[in-house]
Amino acid sequence: MGGDVLIRNAAMVLPSGIVEGDLRVKSGIIQTIAPNGGLDHHPGELIIDATGLYLLPGAIDPHVHFRDPGNPEKEDLESGSRGAAAGGITSFLDMPNTVPNATSRAELEFKIQLAARKTVTNHGFFIGATSSNVQEMRSVEGMDGVCGIKVFMGSSTGDLLVHEQKHLENIFANTGGVIATHAEDEDRLQSRIPQFKHREDIAAHAECRDVECALIATKRASALAKDHDHRLHIVHLTSGAEADWLSLNKGDLITTEVCTQHLTFDQDDVEELGVRALMNPPIRYTDDKDSLWRRLKDGTIDCVVTDHAPHTLKSKSVGYPNAPAGMPGVETSLPVMLTHAMDKQCSVSDVVKWMCEGPARVYGIKNKGSLIEGFDGDLTLVDLDTRRIISDSDTWTRVGWTPYAGREITGWPIYTIVDGKVVHKRELGGDLRGLPVARPGSVGRALRFG
Repeated sequence: MGGDVLIRNAAMVLPSGIVEGDLRVKSGIIQTIAPNGGLDHHPGELIIDATGLYLLPGAIDPHVHFRDPGNPEKEDLESGSRGAAAGGITSFLDMPNTVPNATSRAELEFKIQLAARKTVTNHGFFIGATSSNVQEMRSVEGMDGVCGIKVFMGSSTGDLLVHEQKHLENIFANTGGVIATHAEDEDRLQSRIPQFKHREDIAAHAECRDVECALIATKRASALAKDHDHRLHIVHLTSGAEADWLSLNKGDLITTEVCTQHLTFDQDDVEELGVRALMNPPIRYTDDKDSLWRRLKDGTIDCVVTDHAPHTLKSKSVGYPNAPAGMPGVETSLPVMLTHAMDKQCSVSDVVKWMCEGPARVYGIKNKGSLIEGFDGDLTLVDLDTRRIISDSDTWTRVGWTPYAGREITGWPIYTIVDGKVVHKRELGGDLRGLPVARPGSVGRALRFG
């Protein structure tokens, strides 16, 4: 059962613009939005005075790796969900490269049951594609908690890989829903890795996994989607070349995303951060970052995500090229993007469009992603007046570090609310980590997808 809450005097980020007023959630549903305020208190409801705060829909992160089951030293569904809530994320979609890989209905059912006990946010899961599990993929179509199919066209973390044309054709021809692709070309990748095996400087990573490697796979996946009239979502776009090509070729079947870190970091940051900035596909160059911003603003790119993929600093300490690729980000993504907004790179309404409305639209998540009467009461109240420097010790992720350590960031969520119930809160000017409020398993549910 959802909660009852009355939020007063907030700067509400509505689809029509930002207005000051009140919002009431009744039984977990947004019942009334009053742009001029004046809503009376009802018995039993929590009152939040949001003077000076911005009220956003709860953000949706459709690309996380919470490592559960299999690698609890890196993350699990409880710690990942806690971090999400601390960052104003009220729904997440988790990837299948766990241990074991989530490639069957039984594995998906297990993860959904696990999430029901461990999370404080709404949740959904991808089934992983293999060369031989089309029937398993078909068996979970329309199942609550299952958001789509993940296809790794190039090698990354884990052993999920489908790159042969006949197997890709079989998947696109014989499944439904959304196929999300990690678009790097495996043949080009394997031909290039030996050429760079002598390099220990991290700059080699973007040279090895180059733009052409990504562009070949993006074009190939797009052709498969159009040939088979299948919805395709291309994950973690990294290059201007891909974004520019998609601006002319994506059509109505294809959507795409960009990670917060690819909008924030470039080659200079990679040099400074070292293996903390190591990920697949790589962080590229200033020109790529600028192009990604341009294509995000013109609508080519549909949403902003994290690809939250934590590894321990101990495992990272072996250095490049042997360190694992991936970084945490779910608890910092919304503040980082709101910091970009306050620095005039975009607007607060843009951030809501990209991190709330966009993911809901891409995956057909009903009644989420916007402040609209009748929509679910998933909300976050953020402080845009205070800038705080984040450190590794401020994080909830189990690995205990962030690539943004030392950066001054604003937009920290003061309240994160799921179905009308507060799940995480901070005091203005208090401990940057904030306080968890909800018990694991007491709030949040498996998402339903259209």
